[in-house]
Amino acid sequence: MGGTASSQLDETRSAYIRGKTEAVLKNFGPYYSRQYAVAFCSHVHCQVEQHRDTVTQLLKTKPALEPGTVLYEAEVMQFAEDLKKWKERYIVIKDDFAMESYESREAYQKGAVPKSRVLPVDGKVFTSEAEYSLLADRHFPDPTASSEDSSQLLAAPPREFPVFLWQPFLRHGYFCFAEATAQRRFSATLRDCIRRLNHDYRKQTAFEARAFLAAVQFFRQEKGHYGAQEVITGDEVQVLSSLVMEELLPALQADLLPTMKGKRNDKKRAWFGLLEEAFLLVQRQVAEGLRALKEECQALTEGLDGKIRADMDQIINSKNFLAGKLEAMLAQPAEEICARSVRPFLASVLDELLGPVSSGFREVRSLFEKEVDELGQSFQTSANSSQLQEHLDHLLHLPLDPVKMELCYSEASLLQEGLQDLSSRFCFSHVDLLVQRTQNHMQELMENAVFTFTQLLAPHLQGEPARTSAAIEKVKLRVLKQYDHDSSSVRKKLLQEALLQIALPTVQKALAPTCRPELHKYEQLIFADHSCMIQVESVYEEVLQQFLLGEVLRVIGEAAVLKKHNLFEQGVALPSESVSSLTDLKTPVGSNQASPVRRASATPQEVPGSEGPDQGAGSQAKEEVQPGPPAPGGDRQEAPAAAEAGAGSGSTGHPQDLEPSLRPPESTSGSLQELRKLLVESVQMADRDPEEEASYSPGNQEEENATEHTAHHQATAPDLLPGPQCWETPEAPPEPQPGPGVLTHSPPEQELIARASPQDAHEGTEALGAESQGTPAVGSMGPEEAKAAGAHACQWVVDVDPTPTDDAGEREGGQESSAGQPSH
Repeated sequence: MGGTASSQLDETRSAYIRGKTEAVLKNFGPYYSRQYAVAFCSHVHCQVEQHRDTVTQLLKTKPALEPGTVLYEAEVMQFAEDLKKWKERYIVIKDDFAMESYESREAYQKGAVPKSRVLPVDGKVFTSEAEYSLLADRHFPDPTASSEDSSQLLAAPPREFPVFLWQPFLRHGYFCFAEATAQRRFSATLRDCIRRLNHDYRKQTAFEARAFLAAVQFFRQEKGHYGAQEVITGDEVQVLSSLVMEELLPALQADLLPTMKGKRNDKKRAWFGLLEEAFLLVQRQVAEGLRALKEECQALTEGLDGKIRADMDQIINSKNFLAGKLEAMLAQPAEEICARSVRPFLASVLDELLGPVSSGFREVRSLFEKEVDELGQSFQTSANSSQLQEHLDHLLHLPLDPVKMELCYSEASLLQEGLQDLSSRFCFSHVDLLVQRTQNHMQELMENAVFTFTQLLAPHLQGEPARTSAAIEKVKLRVLKQYDHDSSSVRKKLLQEALLQIALPTVQKALAPTCRPELHKYEQLIFADHSCMIQVESVYEEVLQQFLLGEVLRVIGEAAVLKKHNLFEQGVALPSESVSSLTDLKTPVGSNQASPVRRASATPQEVPGSEGPDQGAGSQAKEEVQPGPPAPGGDRQEAPAAAEAGAGSGSTGHPQDLEPSLRPPESTSGSLQELRKLLVESVQMADRDPEEEASYSPGNQEEENATEHTAHHQATAPDLLPGPQCWETPEAPPEPQPGPGVLTHSPPEQELIARASPQDAHEGTEALGAESQGTPAVGSMGPEEAKAAGAHACQWVVDVDPTPTDDAGEREGGQESSAGQPSH
């Protein structure tokens, strides 16, 4: 720091800065304490309910970089503030995104302390002297401005390709290079660091971070500032220090700028040095005050855990009741403001967002595909496995290559032009932060894509070159499908957050004069024991966000239905899933991997997976039936044939869809049905032999068609629930006379019952006699009626255990008893 600046920031001004910082911390404390308790209650609630993220991600998430990973290192010409001259320094940037400057490469390798260490939070990078000078002059309001050329640089670069790092409260950095490629690489790396430092804190899911962000929002709203995005950059110490500097800056400008003497560049350098000294002083005090504030909040919430878990239902009910009251209060004014100031413009804002955002993600996809194609072509030429592994390692570092990714990022930068009028229409003026957040999502998606590709390809690297080449192409296509799904999900989430951040401050500012003064009246609705866990202002903000979220989701949903920029609708299932290798078997969505496999029996009674009553014949035609083992003398393809015949007839298999003559009766004894099945299977198999089965004549085709029709209605029935729930047996007609359509070797039912035990025969005869009452005789029927009666004379539907093994056991038992007398 220069001598001029140090002499002006004397002990008196330092005491003033410390006092101002202490006042801000004291005012911020109550907001943080209230939001800390609210966030802690929400955290415990999530633990109890075990809430999970419903967003499906197909690509694998790349692990974080190992600590100490070097992202950039090179010899750079830098302007040294301590020496007031240009000097060669060795610049190193690691995974913490801090820029460290060493005296030389040897000093870095020996572990020396860096000459300077800068976290470029909220900084801006320029390669144009004019653009940098314009921004620097804007933040140096010189009250004694003269005709002196204000575009003269503080430090003229000795080389052709300069890079300027502007920071709001720290000294600016000046670098220069002899080649354009080196300039481009260094400037792109700095932009990456700024983007990550600005937004990484907001991605934290810890309740302490959420409490701090909410406290900053309410703290600024009390001062009339809606939309706190411009100050929430960096971690909590940097954010709170920026809030202090917001209040200090006007007083420092009024006190110090008029007293500065000398040339313009000298005064500018002294002013920036003074801001840095004040900012570092504020940071030290804020870090200590915030640490003490956190300890107080932790002590207050130590006894809340058990109380929250015990009263969770009461807390949730009380909060929901309060939210209902606030919704009723906000319904009319919020709807009026939304209809006047938000709803007419949401669709147009979404269109302006969709174009550049989707173009950026499309460029990421193209870059990934291009790199993988080059990798595959190189391997086809060389067939060298070690060289392929080197290319895969290089592919993993693709997201960290700022030069290659810069073309993708430049597409998202077009948002600056399309959203210029947002500051006048909405209370949103920091489009650059929206651009940075979009670029961060693009980089993360590229990281996941290359990581997934290398993981899926790993099992195929040791095989034959031809197989490896084919695997590279298959894995690429698979990852691209997964990328398309994840890209749509990320873009919809990004658009949702952007539209809320753009429109919400307008609604908040419009409702504040009328609604916020009324909030204290609703505090009486909260029990005294729950007053620290439920804050009216927090519920008020949640209600506003939910109200506006409905409008935002409606607009995004309309864009998804119209397939704008390849946005998928909610619930679209893609055929690709992220698994460990290409050979992994995938289970369809919604299936239970532990469920047993059902097989069709020789006597088709039920086809697993049959459609319900609201499915048409077209869907039944696509059913796949797994045939079971054939019964003696039976046909193995009986069940598939029945299903195909039913599909062709257009029946759905539901009792309401059948013809009246084919519908099952409404009630029949289940034990009688089981008896009939046992009798029919055992006696018919005992009397039948292979020679008799081969004696079917062509005249029996009508009986076969009727049997297939009956089998279809049983095969297409809905899955039976466990227990004695099944279709009931229709009334059996009297024994038909032998003739066309009736098997001549089938004995009448009375004879079948007579062959069974006397008790069973007696019960069966009484049941048959009861059922045959009121049934017309065959002689009194017409030809068509007799034909129908004969077709369904042997239609038995019995109680079926849904377990396939039990059904198979019954069939085996019947087959074993067919050699001798039937046994029950």
